[in-house]
Amino acid sequence: MIRHLVLFKLNEGVQRDDPRVVAGAAAFRALEGKIPELRHWELGWNISDRPIAYDYAINSAFEDEAALKTYVEHPAHQAGVALWREFATWVIADYEF
Repeated sequence: MIRHLVLFKLNEGVQRDDPRVVAGAAAFRALEGKIPELRHWELGWNISDRPIAYDYAINSAFEDEAALKTYVEHPAHQAGVALWREFATWVIADYEF
């Protein structure tokens, strides 16, 4: 199995209630059930107020690297990524477990 973690940081001055952010979060929530390769899917807003904390996280899992690649290239995923590019940066980690 491959764990795919993504941590998002909203750009300076961007708030969670910004309509672009609301649309971006909705786009990622909507991925559950749309991409068969997803074996585990959870996401949400960070509740920590520590200055080093990121704002939003996605924790997902895939059977193998081919399934992860299919997800990454899926049009619905790419549409969500395009939205987030407008107001955030992110880091990822993919590892076997």
